[in-house]
This record gives sequence, structure tokens and C-alpha cells, in this order.
Amino acid sequence: MAGVLLAHSINRKDRDGKKMTGQFARTQLLLGKAAMERLRESRVAVFGIGGVGGHVCEALARSGIGAFVLVDDDRVSLTNLNRQIIATRSTLGRCKVDVMRERILDINPEAEVAVHQCFFLPENASSFPFEEYDYVVDAVDTVTAKLALAMRAKETDTPIISSMGAGNKLDATAFRVADIYETKVCPLAKVMRRELKKRGVESLKVVYSQELPVIPKESEGDGCAEGESMESQAEGQNRDAKRRSIPGSVAFVPSVAGLIIAGEVVKDLAANAGKKLEKNR
Repeated sequence: MAGVLLAHSINRKDRDGKKMTGQFARTQLLLGKAAMERLRESRVAVFGIGGVGGHVCEALARSGIGAFVLVDDDRVSLTNLNRQIIATRSTLGRCKVDVMRERILDINPEAEVAVHQCFFLPENASSFPFEEYDYVVDAVDTVTAKLALAMRAKETDTPIISSMGAGNKLDATAFRVADIYETKVCPLAKVMRRELKKRGVESLKVVYSQELPVIPKESEGDGCAEGESMESQAEGQNRDAKRRSIPGSVAFVPSVAGLIIAGEVVKDLAANAGKKLEKNR
């Protein structure tokens, strides 16, 4: 009984006293005070709040990132329930950015969260102030948007990490962090390598899978395979998105990709602790 009372006393002190320190105390044990301050002062833009992007946001919020920019035009649908952290029966039909914003604030009420209910496209790329972002996460699923994100990040010298294909995969242990030009196996990465080279982009940090795409046992739609679909987009074929085949997905693959990406963002920002404050003086 005394142990229970002591536990309640400690928890109350954490909540009523140094709330932020208590919430992120376990993280601070590993990263240190300076790194935690850096994370709190950082603004991370996440483009695409789906199976990968949702888990990126979740992990970043739990790691102490202080400001978020969320970009996505989709609403939560029934087929999202198998893998997306924001998808529950109660959120069906709601805008993904709004649901993710509420979730982040429920984890850390002191976070700043801006939402943009739109898709990132070359046509609206200039409306996003990349120079204000400390890090950009590309979790979108079209080659056109991925290329535009990479180009905009290059123009503004903004750190960026890009997710390659997570659909039609079953082996979560096959993910790797690498430069885009060091990737292999992944059909989407192959297209991105070719297109980025054409545009003079010499480097792009990515998370990709070395697992060969799994051939779905059943199919939806009459389009081509995921990698072929992406390649067709990159070659400028104006095909209706609904005609592309829908890749299979599971709960335990895109979530891992998202957590790996979040880990890279946190570690990169923590490694540069103090630089933002010096820059702003």
C-alpha cells in the first residue's frame, strides 16, 4: 500500500511540477539536456500522414519535437484501419491532419501543430516555407511529389529524409537507411535514382526495403504493380490514380519504416544540439 501511495505521489509531482521534464525524462537520459532542448525548439514538416507518416509523427511527438507541420489531403477510410495509427472506427471520415494534430496534442499539449489539408505538388511547392523547417519528412506516395520535395529541400538547404516503398512488403527487418544512390531492390528507389540524377540532386537520405516486392495473392483494380506504377508517373504518363493497382499492406511494415525515419530525424537534430540557437542570435 505504501508503495502505491509513493507511486501516486511521484506521478503527481511529475504532472504538477516539471511537466515537460517528467514526460521526456527517459528520453533525456539517453540524449541529454541540450539535445532535448534542441528537439523542443525544432519544427518538423511531415508530408503524408498515412501508414508511414502517422508513425513518424507519433514517435516525434513522444520524443519531444516542439513544432509540427502536417500536410495531407486525405480522410481516414475503412481500408486504413489495418495499418494507420490515426485510423479507428471513431475517426473514419475525418481529415487525417486533424486527427493527427489532436493525437500529438494529447501526447504533448505544449507542442505547436500547423495543418495543411492539401497534397504537396510542384504547383504549390513554393507556398511552403522550407527555410523555416528544421527537418522535412517525405512520406508521400507519388514520384512527382517526392521529386518536388527533394528539389525544394535542396533549394533551401533543408534536411530531408524520404520513405521509399513500404507496400507489398512482409519483412519489417529488411529496411535500411542509406543514400538514394546506394539503394537496391526497391522499384521506387530505382525510379527516384534515375529522376534525381536527371535533376542534379547528388544525395538524398532514404529509408528503403531490401525485400523483393511480394506479389499479392489477390488484386484490386486493373493497373500495374507498385514499382511499375511509380515508374509510369516518373515518365510523365498521365494515368488516372484510380487505375493504378493498390499495393497490399500490413500493420507491421509501414509502421517500422515510420519509426526508423523518426529515429533518424531525432538523432540528426540531437547531434546538432545548440546550432539552431546560435544561428538565431
